[in-house]
Amino acid sequence: MKNYVITIARGFGSGGREIGTKLGEEMGIPCYDRQLLTMASEQYGIDEGVFVEVDEKLRGKSIAKFLRVMPSSSVLEPREKDFVSDINIFNIQAKLIRDLAAAESCIIVGKCADHILREYDNVISLYIEAPRADCVRSIMEKMFVSEERANQLIHSTDKYRAKYYNYYTCGKVWTNPINYDLTLNSARIGRNKCVSLIKDYINIKFDGEPYPESVN
Repeated sequence: MKNYVITIARGFGSGGREIGTKLGEEMGIPCYDRQLLTMASEQYGIDEGVFVEVDEKLRGKSIAKFLRVMPSSSVLEPREKDFVSDINIFNIQAKLIRDLAAAESCIIVGKCADHILREYDNVISLYIEAPRADCVRSIMEKMFVSEERANQLIHSTDKYRAKYYNYYTCGKVWTNPINYDLTLNSARIGRNKCVSLIKDYINIKFDGEPYPESVN
């Protein structure tokens, strides 16, 4: 096997990004989250702030309306008027994700990566969640906010992530376990053991083949 990719969808406060980072460190492969925005910005010459603005979010009332037929997935040229539209920004990120999946072993957090790579046989897709109380506690500790504010952040973040996923997957439900190889409750066994469990699943999924070495 040349390489493999782990995609991680996660509820806000569930520790999905932390789990992805630790998994990457233990396996010696990169974990991409915010880095994807920087890479896309540098590659296409679009201000990174544009990518941040639409990072797993929908802008404006018109795009929030579900489209029965998605537009072309091809990336527009800079001279075209919709070059910095939401859909083209998504297509840019999707192309980058596909390029990474073809080139190296890595972990990709969010960005509808499970859907974008759904036809790739070297991909394992995960969804990480935890009970609200655990998520609230995690957000309070990491962001130094009140319990009330943590609840607000969880509600708003999970809401826009769900809408983003629904829009760009043509109606799929973000939390549906059918979309993923594994769904994990990070509070049940702890985040470190989630990492161990994922490593075991990688071994099972790929029939005990040695972990591919990172190209980095």
